[in-house]
Amino acid sequence: MKNLKLKSARAAMDLSQQELADQIGVSRQTISAIEKGDYNPTIKLCIAICKCLNKTLDELFWE
Repeated sequence: MKNLKLKSARAAMDLSQQELADQIGVSRQTISAIEKGDYNPTIKLCIAICKCLNKTLDELFWE
């Protein structure tokens, strides 16, 4: 399932996939895979993404 909430939040902060990846210490491909729904991130990675985008886990990863 695609994570359009993550993609939207990233775009709202004017961050590229690469910029977000650099800030949380993963590859651009990891961010791309999460957004496409091809990769299920660990809770630790979810929290890092949320902190970077100033969002909660509910806002980005739960329906």
